[in-house]
Amino acid sequence: MRVVTAEQMRRLEQEAMNDYGIPSIILMENAALAVVQEIRQHFERTGRPELTGRKAVVLAGKGNNGGDGLAVARHLMILGLDVTVILFAKPQEFKGDAALNLKLYFGAEGKYFIVDGDQKKRVARFALSQAEVVVDAVYGTGFRGALPSVVEEYVEEVNASKAWIVAVDISSGVEADTGKVYRLAVKAHTTVTFGLPKLGHFLGRGPEFAGRVVVDPISIPPRFLESEGIEHFVLTEDYIRSILPPRTWQGHKGTHGRGVLVAGSRGMSGAAVLAGEGALRSGIGLLQMITPNGLGNLLDQALTEATVWPAPGENSLGQEAWPVIAARSEGAQALAVGPGLGQNPEFVPVLEEILRTLTLPVVLDADALNLVALDPGVLGRRQGRGSLILTPHPGEMARLCRCTPAEVQENRLELAVSKAVEWEAVVVLKGAVTIIAAPDGRAFLNPTGNPGLGTGGTGDVLTGSILGFLAQGVEPVAAACLGVYLHGLAADELAREYGQAGFKASEVAGMIPLVRHKLEKQIRKEGR
Repeated sequence: MRVVTAEQMRRLEQEAMNDYGIPSIILMENAALAVVQEIRQHFERTGRPELTGRKAVVLAGKGNNGGDGLAVARHLMILGLDVTVILFAKPQEFKGDAALNLKLYFGAEGKYFIVDGDQKKRVARFALSQAEVVVDAVYGTGFRGALPSVVEEYVEEVNASKAWIVAVDISSGVEADTGKVYRLAVKAHTTVTFGLPKLGHFLGRGPEFAGRVVVDPISIPPRFLESEGIEHFVLTEDYIRSILPPRTWQGHKGTHGRGVLVAGSRGMSGAAVLAGEGALRSGIGLLQMITPNGLGNLLDQALTEATVWPAPGENSLGQEAWPVIAARSEGAQALAVGPGLGQNPEFVPVLEEILRTLTLPVVLDADALNLVALDPGVLGRRQGRGSLILTPHPGEMARLCRCTPAEVQENRLELAVSKAVEWEAVVVLKGAVTIIAAPDGRAFLNPTGNPGLGTGGTGDVLTGSILGFLAQGVEPVAAACLGVYLHGLAADELAREYGQAGFKASEVAGMIPLVRHKLEKQIRKEGR
């Protein structure tokens, strides 16, 4: 699904109104109905679908977002809810469609008060203490900067309430293009956004305040939402199912792909094992491990399903590893280098040979990236010989780009895309929302995963998973998307069982076949 900036969405809506003839007030009414439908479904999910008499509070600003909120308030009143609207502007400040919806709400004799002084704060505090649902419609996608202090005071009350909070389009206080939050924002349980999701739902601190994101087209025709000029996407289950490599009854280890994993050094053999588990659990046909001679027996016992090829070196790999890598790469479909590799400078010439001579897809991770960071010009050795995937976390990306991790985090999307184009590589910038940037300028944002992935070894599992899908013949961008999405989905499955702390990287690897199986069952159910 495409994901857009605020300006891109504004243009799409304008095109729909101009070319298709949709009145703006209809778009506003459809937006309100989408929010109301989500509120109804929320109460149905709780097992208490009756709406009559339930208390709701709607916070409304003077813009179009506030107009959406006022339409929501009117529809909730029609359904029998006891609604209180808190207005953050005087009635005469409302214009256009927002003013019309304010007039309609007044005409329905809806309860409201205008924010003004401490007495109104006490009234708001009382209303929020009684509310079962709060609708945030103060600011929309045009918001920038920090919330005014008077709004922040009410936002604090909202966030402290026990009500279920739904944001209209985007949480007030979150910037739609960046996900930046300067001081405070509404912490929604669900965000109902319109047309297409916004970048701010997935970047920066946006996910922290968005909760579950529901997208409603509000009657904008698909041809307007499928603009070819939009190059940012959010990964969806439908897309992931469409790129899963099929398995046939005639398949065997040869047809399911052969991959080479160069990994491990003294004290970091676990990273090699976890990457190997990631590849095996992602369905690779044959995994060949290349590791220092001193670790050969250990990996042989830890990964009995893989073949292990020790290379010269007791503690780490150096220049003598190249002949072994070259030999094992013949007939292989993909190669990954880096998990637990160590930072032996003698391995840098080997990296140069890999990039310069091997035509199979190559994944560089962890210490391979740290070695490249000593001289990023090494990446130029690839010169179109074959596909290249880099999987840095923010610290590794900072070293590659000669900047600080804070600067990476401040500019994640733009940096990932610009470097993917510059390096002619797929860049998997890991983080709370991992970004997969392609050399052609496209970028994919991954919605799966949770804080439980913030533990040692999960990145190694991801590298192995991407290797596994490359070996199965999936093209590089899709292989990166598959690996990242299923890796996060596996963590989400574990979080449902154990919570978001305490599960291990090896358990993430072990869960990958199950989440893949669930997606494949859906494919069979749909007859595809």
